[in-house]
Amino acid sequence: MAGHRHPLLLGCLLTLLAGFLHCSPSCPPGDRALGRCVDPAAAKGTCSDNSLGYCDDLPYSKIMFPNALNHQSRGDTEFSAEYILLSVIDNLLQGECNPDIRLVGCSILAPRCEKNKIIKPCRKVCDALKKTCLPAFDAIDMAWPYFLDCDRFFAGEEEGCHDPLEKLRVNVEITAEDQLPPAVSTFIHFTHHSYTQMVGVLKKTAGKCSHIAKTYSIGRSFEGKELLVVEFSTKPGYHEQLKPEVRYIANMHGNEVVGRELLIYLTQYLCSEYLLGNPRIQELINTTRIHLLPSMNPDGYELASEEGAGYNGWTNGRMTAQNIDLNRNFPDLTSEVHKLMRMRLARVDHMPIPQSYWEGKIAPETKAVMKWMRSVPFVLSGSLHGGDLVVSYPYDFSKHPLEEKMNSPTPDDKVFKMLAKTFVASHPKMSDKSTERCGGNFVTKGGIINGAEWYSFSGGMSDFSYLHTNCFELTLELGCEKFPTEDELYSAWQDNKEPLLSLIEMVHRGIKGVVKDEYDNPIKNARISVKGIRHDVTTGEDGDYWRLLIPGVHVVSAEAFGYSKVTKKITLPAKMTKAGRVDFVLRRVDVKNRKFDKVAPEDIYDRFDPLDSFNPHAQHGQDDLDEESQDREKPWWWSYFSMLGHNRPSWLLKNN
Repeated sequence: MAGHRHPLLLGCLLTLLAGFLHCSPSCPPGDRALGRCVDPAAAKGTCSDNSLGYCDDLPYSKIMFPNALNHQSRGDTEFSAEYILLSVIDNLLQGECNPDIRLVGCSILAPRCEKNKIIKPCRKVCDALKKTCLPAFDAIDMAWPYFLDCDRFFAGEEEGCHDPLEKLRVNVEITAEDQLPPAVSTFIHFTHHSYTQMVGVLKKTAGKCSHIAKTYSIGRSFEGKELLVVEFSTKPGYHEQLKPEVRYIANMHGNEVVGRELLIYLTQYLCSEYLLGNPRIQELINTTRIHLLPSMNPDGYELASEEGAGYNGWTNGRMTAQNIDLNRNFPDLTSEVHKLMRMRLARVDHMPIPQSYWEGKIAPETKAVMKWMRSVPFVLSGSLHGGDLVVSYPYDFSKHPLEEKMNSPTPDDKVFKMLAKTFVASHPKMSDKSTERCGGNFVTKGGIINGAEWYSFSGGMSDFSYLHTNCFELTLELGCEKFPTEDELYSAWQDNKEPLLSLIEMVHRGIKGVVKDEYDNPIKNARISVKGIRHDVTTGEDGDYWRLLIPGVHVVSAEAFGYSKVTKKITLPAKMTKAGRVDFVLRRVDVKNRKFDKVAPEDIYDRFDPLDSFNPHAQHGQDDLDEESQDREKPWWWSYFSMLGHNRPSWLLKNN
């Protein structure tokens, strides 16, 4: 664009002049910019030579103004947002769809002219381009350009049209092999990803597998970055009855990046392997709803990445932009449970959040994850960390406040150990018996440890998950180096791919079922209890539940306020790989004369909770944002159009 500095200035003046000459009361201002109305007096034109720099390789040399966007001259076009978009589109899409997208766009800005008549580009070319390139636009959170509306600006062959890509198709011999569908492959770039690159990979991958995957945001970081999740399921976006839900969360400490990259790789692997027909991956996605959050602390990651891989210190970037350690920022329910365990009938699961918690400094990232935990009926979770090589499990906070290294087991200690051992058994380094390796000090414990026995801390995410929801969460420490160099990432993937898949498969251990009344209506918030385990799970909206259990004989009960209690004795075989189906039918009873142990009306624990009114997608910080801060809310590519001032292309913003 530097070579067109004077023509651009002239074009700006011409644009202003054209506005005075051609605007009329019958044409609303917004419609003229979108090409919805053209002054008949200005519509007449003649063929002229194409001298647009970024469109000089079109398969024709004669063009005409005004074009379909009502640009009256070359100057109008060169200073337009549409033309600037085409000039930078190769960089924005990182080479994808180029030169196709530029040439097709140029066929609208510099329309083909024959005998002083515009020949429109073919609609089928536009349709094919959009099908191929729309995922690339989605990946950078950019709307499909309005001037590439295939129905509006393009023509059918019966109307007489041209192919703006014909030069790209010349002298290309089409073979039978070329006519086959493109081969699917699992090709992963084992590199570090910036925030923008991560979002791009996640959205492109979800677009590639749109029938089984989607991305969604659970909220924003303090600096406004989306906390982006990729979901895999046969029905993306919806909970399906009796299909268990699993999540992986990584990078809650911004300088611990291995887990972040592993989840980006896992996203690509699940998509490609499903398309390739890998029976294990197809079975996994067909029977499980999987949620991957690669970066819970994107602000901290940006700080850590400034030093570069291999040079990051132990703590630089660990905290959020507010200097908060996210794994110390969740409500401390564990200390309360340690007290209540002495009371025989006290409720020690689905604990309410103490009112005193809201008086402290709470990160928006923490609130967003807590709200996410409540909104999805997760069964199993893994929190991916770095700094050591071990799997730890709750409780993380010691049952004795003065003991920093004291084994503090949950009522589900055997289940947690089963889950942790499954991950370790599949991990070649964790299962290595050498005491000289990273994590060698955990060899005598089998590569797993109770969190509080390792070191005690309160406010952890795993304890909160277990005590506030139905979800069992492990902490996966994946290596002694928190920010390794890129040449170490492939081996990290090879070490952790199988353990990550194996842990997801463990969600199908134990039992599952539906609790209904005698009229076949599902009962929400019924409690499922197991004799000898003082921790219940509750049913969801559809009355369905999942209960992770070790093999053996169990006595299981279902009860709900206003209903009878039903108890069943079950046996889970040692080699059982699918959850046993255990349904319950409860009868309504008179609540006046009946005692309900551990069962309370639904609203007893529904105290005032600020989390209910928290908007995780709101911008954080000052309430009244000036224009500069509003620009920071826009996608990263918005700055490419800063030269246009208030005429920047808002039509490229998806929320517009």
